[in-house]
Amino acid sequence: MSVDAGYQSFLDLLSDFEAMNTHIQSVVARVATATLVQVQACTNNGGLSQFGFVDILPLVNILNGAGIATNHKIIYHVPYMRMQGGSNAIIMDPQKGDIGIAVFASRDISVVKATQAQSNPGSRRLFDMADALYVGGLLNGVPSQYIRFSTDGIHIVSPTAIEFDAPDVKVVAPTVEINASTSVTVTTPTLTLNGNLQINGTITQAAGSGGGAASLVGPLTVQQAITSTGGDVVANNTTHLHTHVHSGCGGTSNSGPPTT
Repeated sequence: MSVDAGYQSFLDLLSDFEAMNTHIQSVVARVATATLVQVQACTNNGGLSQFGFVDILPLVNILNGAGIATNHKIIYHVPYMRMQGGSNAIIMDPQKGDIGIAVFASRDISVVKATQAQSNPGSRRLFDMADALYVGGLLNGVPSQYIRFSTDGIHIVSPTAIEFDAPDVKVVAPTVEINASTSVTVTTPTLTLNGNLQINGTITQAAGSGGGAASLVGPLTVQQAITSTGGDVVANNTTHLHTHVHSGCGGTSNSGPPTT
């Protein structure tokens, strides 16, 4: 029959020293410092919101003197860390299943959690798991959405969409390249290009609220094209600027084509 009781085993009863050492170890074992935990729930889910809380499960079991394990229970309403300074923040809320680290305050922090102000301890408890703070981000899997910093530069990856929302967005670089496999759409009342424009492809203008009108200031030069029609300008899909003739020039004759 086993006589193990709590953290004390049979061998710990053989001397006063062992008994005292076991007592000290049992007291120290009740001091919560930091441990690995798993997120069971989170009050926020990536939306624009204030601070949130998580429910966490400590992953390292308790062993008694006989080596019998006792599982921890869930710790509820634990504040989690957000990268934030003033009104500037990176919103990346914990998700169920995340593994991270929890640290435990030396005093009862329940009143500060409720008031967000300097307060006395809510009770006389010390180094208790009830006063947990979740830091997060350990022993987790490969991300599918991330910002990666490496010797090659900064790489931003998202499986859905990336959105910039600001009164002014500037991109400053010697070269800027956009590679879109389907299309690029720019919606703005006015689009201004300061510099030379080179287009490697066709131009199609759809009629809009302004009738699809085009206005140019300055000379327009149509270069010789490597096609059967040459470098021509066609109006209304029928009239060729380079080859058209005029009727009614006297008798039944038409004028000749425009001269160069």
